[in-house]
Amino acid sequence: MLHHILTQLDKTFPFNRAKAHCDIPCGIYDPGTAQIAALTVVRMMDLIAALEGEGVAKDNSMARYVAVKEEHAEKAKHEIRIIWGDYFKKDKHPNVDDLVHKIMQLGSQCRQTANREAGVAFVEAINEFAEVFWGTKDVKTKKAKAPYAPALEMVYPDL
Repeated sequence: MLHHILTQLDKTFPFNRAKAHCDIPCGIYDPGTAQIAALTVVRMMDLIAALEGEGVAKDNSMARYVAVKEEHAEKAKHEIRIIWGDYFKKDKHPNVDDLVHKIMQLGSQCRQTANREAGVAFVEAINEFAEVFWGTKDVKTKKAKAPYAPALEMVYPDL
């Protein structure tokens, strides 16, 4: 009965309908956090490689680099999952699922190893995701090297 009354009121005095693509309709999504996390993964891989052969005195640094590498690989994956799950619509972006799957696989590989090639591929895949994301908002992008190590090429919104 209450539903019927509200339906009739809505027909008589229509309200604008709120539309949201997430639990909280904030509308704030940005792949930048994932991009920075992926850069951190490659930076930690570089620091790990620099420590190899340095002996027992470097064990603490190695442990810390590995922990940060794994934490940031997971953070990047988490950020991509949020944008993919809450923002993208499968009917409008059918190819994004394959890209997200690739990112998840590369992120896992980065957590399991210190393979720099996998780290760079992780950054590149997240950059591709950023290009797709900004394209959905009709925001042009540009590519530039990150201003800090490891100075990889990144995708930025061209505002």
